Amino acid sequence: MRTKQTPPVRQVPEHTRELKAPAAALTLAAAVLGFALITLDASVVTVALPAMGSALGGGMSGLQWVVDAYTLAFAALMLSTGAFADRAGASRAYALGTALFTLASAACGLAPSLPALIGARVVQGVAAAVVLPASLALVRQAYPEPGRRARAVATWAAGGSVAVALGPVAGGALTTVWDWRGIFFVNLPLGAVALALLLRAPRSERRPAPLDLPGQLTAVVALTALTFAVIEGGTAGAAALVVAAGAAGLFLRIEARQPHPVVPLGLFRDRAVRVAVTAGAACSVAFYGVVFLFSLFFQQVQGRSALFAGLMFLPMSGLIAVTNVVSGKLAGRYGPRLPMLVGEALALAGLLGLLYVDAGTSAAVVAVLLVPMALGCALTVPPLTAVMLDAVPAERAGLAAGVLNAARQVAGGLGIAGFGALVNGDFTAGLRTSLLLGAALFALAFALSCRLAGRPAGRP
Repeated sequence: MRTKQTPPVRQVPEHTRELKAPAAALTLAAAVLGFALITLDASVVTVALPAMGSALGGGMSGLQWVVDAYTLAFAALMLSTGAFADRAGASRAYALGTALFTLASAACGLAPSLPALIGARVVQGVAAAVVLPASLALVRQAYPEPGRRARAVATWAAGGSVAVALGPVAGGALTTVWDWRGIFFVNLPLGAVALALLLRAPRSERRPAPLDLPGQLTAVVALTALTFAVIEGGTAGAAALVVAAGAAGLFLRIEARQPHPVVPLGLFRDRAVRVAVTAGAACSVAFYGVVFLFSLFFQQVQGRSALFAGLMFLPMSGLIAVTNVVSGKLAGRYGPRLPMLVGEALALAGLLGLLYVDAGTSAAVVAVLLVPMALGCALTVPPLTAVMLDAVPAERAGLAAGVLNAARQVAGGLGIAGFGALVNGDFTAGLRTSLLLGAALFALAFALSCRLAGRPAGRP
């Protein structure tokens, strides 16, 4: 008599198993909170700069370094931290990055001097560069099914957009109600909550991932020296510019020969990649640069409080997240080229409209004039990201996203450095020159975007 054979149980690889709904939701919440924290810190500081300057001294260049120390460390190390997250495992990398970010936030809040604050900001930027790719990898781990993963990634991205939008308002409120140190101390409970939520996420497996340490090191030297040259100027700035040029040349040489470069130079042979990077740079220069300039304008030129300055950014901030969603839908229906062109044209017009502003302009009028620039950037970013990802094979999507985000962060940091140097003398003249430079960058992005291939409209 033959016995019926029981079919063998198919083993599902650990990294493809869908987590139970509560565990997946908590993992997503941890990822969103971590991403929102590091994104918030890129913009929340700006409104508090005058209060920091009053408390710690340092002048305009010192205040620029408070912003750029974070931005540059974040941007430069983002080129390699995706590989680090793979090697360490996403959950371990996220825990390490979040814990380090929280401790660095405490150091910022306790900083007795401007150099100490700048040093702690560098550590914050390093930690943020680890958290960003690890948080996205956690989302992918929690939702391996493509449909649910797409919705989860959209939630993760929306968390970052909301944090960027609320940064100036939150910075103004905390500085006025508490103190400038409050913008850092508020990170402590939020970081603790993010780590507690992570306890429900399973341990991530480690994966081999090559690291390009020579390329990463030369990129850091080049970007730091270039930023120093823009902020400090003079003889020291000229020497830093020589160092930046030498490090950049060495970086290009290394990347051309590396089997696994942090920035594959061949990526830029594609016109769509060049367009996406240029448009992304224009958006970062405009948004972060304008928030920086008008935070100083409201407080130092018009004599308003930090809370008032933050509230003046509320009209433009409140529309960003909604516009991001609308832009994504327009790109899905009409292709990315149309919303990119509309967004770039709107941002360009908004920057030119701000040329009207002087010391006597009503703050309410300035708040209204800020809206077109912000809406233009919000319309442009989702489709330019789609353009970048569509231009590369699926297996290089993570690398392309890292290069795009790093380029945007670097552009934002250099924009703040350059604009700060321009307004260090005659503020109104420097403001107008800065706005014209931002407008010129958007005009270039618009011209390049016109050459993108259009895509037929999708079905509604």
